Amino acid sequence: MARPEHIYKYENINTYSLKNLKAQAIYMASPLSFNDPYDCALSTVMKEISDEDLDRLVSYYVGREDVPEDAKKQFVTASKEELKSMLFRASKSAIEQNVQQFLELRGVSCFSEKKDDLLMWAHYGGCYRGFCLEFKTDFEMFDRLKQVHYSPDIPRIDVATCLIENDFDHIADLYCTKSINWQYEREWRLIHQKAGTSYVYSPEALKALYFGPNIDAHMMEILCLIIQGQNPQVEFWRGHLSKSEFKVEFEKVDYTPHVVAKEMGLV
Repeated sequence: MARPEHIYKYENINTYSLKNLKAQAIYMASPLSFNDPYDCALSTVMKEISDEDLDRLVSYYVGREDVPEDAKKQFVTASKEELKSMLFRASKSAIEQNVQQFLELRGVSCFSEKKDDLLMWAHYGGCYRGFCLEFKTDFEMFDRLKQVHYSPDIPRIDVATCLIENDFDHIADLYCTKSINWQYEREWRLIHQKAGTSYVYSPEALKALYFGPNIDAHMMEILCLIIQGQNPQVEFWRGHLSKSEFKVEFEKVDYTPHVVAKEMGLV
């Protein structure tokens, strides 16, 4: 699927979200902090090595010059079950190390295709008291967006592909696969080489800010002041709970700072 033209990032109101908003930055968090215990495939599941894959692996290792002769003899003389067990253990150890390094080192930032979902506002939007940012994805930083896929099963890693082709790229699917129970999120992700990194975005990338239905009026004004001081083109939308559907509806609002409103005789 092609990436959407706009994506949304739900935020609770706290020191960190306000600081990031002021800095025009997206924070790349460690996956170890995520609320889904299966997120980023904390449990690594390997595909069983088929007879065909085993033949490919044996041919590959026997043909390599850097493999010792005694090891090559073992590949030739050992039974299929012994070889499968040996290769499975070796690859599982290497891949689990790869996954653990990702969890400890990489940073991830999560977005959604939706801005009006009740569960998203409840889980990530401060129980309807937070805000949601709308980004345009035709900016360079979103070139690396990855779509999250939802599955009833934990993805299985292809041992032969990893060992023969030295291709660990498909392991990246682990980091963008979640339980089908989370599919309502319709999530996309940015993955950074280092956790705890903030990615500064272009002011033009931020299109709009959506206020949760239960946001505090004073906090709403604080957010408006932050945005208008650096992103005057950003739109403001006030959220309301729909009376006909289970979703949040939005009404565009024009913000006038209190001082300006007072000068104009509006307050």
